[in-house]
Amino acid sequence: MALLLILPASAGASSALVLPPSDDSDRLVVTADWAWPIGGPGQLLRTFEAPPTRYAAGHRGIDLFAGPTDPVRAPADGVVSFAGTVVDRPVLSIQHGEGLVSSFEPVTANVTVGERVTAGQVVGIVATGAHCTQRCVHFGVRRHGEYISPILFLGGLARAVLLPMAPTGPVLPPGPATE
Repeated sequence: MALLLILPASAGASSALVLPPSDDSDRLVVTADWAWPIGGPGQLLRTFEAPPTRYAAGHRGIDLFAGPTDPVRAPADGVVSFAGTVVDRPVLSIQHGEGLVSSFEPVTANVTVGERVTAGQVVGIVATGAHCTQRCVHFGVRRHGEYISPILFLGGLARAVLLPMAPTGPVLPPGPATE
């Protein structure tokens, strides 16, 4: 199981997410300054749901509310690796380096394969053919081919807080046997 560590932002520095290596390579450090491709945290319709196994059902991205022909922006700098149709949906994918690829659907691209894009650049518009019951854009991120939550890169992962658990089993009264 991978351990995720969120470093607090220091004065003048952005926070960072450190992902342990999936092999013997150096650790990947991703700054948490990716931009929302459309909308923002308030526009989240469905969250990432990791499947129990690689081929099991799950939701391998997040769904963001989007209106017809809304612009879709690159979440970070990268190179367009795919712009076309998959089954019946227009899909756009961007390679960001270090094995990271972001994908969007349904998005009609206004960029071409091999084109360099910058964070915030309009790369397409919302199209039709999504799996949502409402109009949306599905935003997924893969690291070395494995799907991970895009929220990790958008600074939206809350820090885990450990709480004490209630004691279990019989509670013995204080006395010679328990001292």
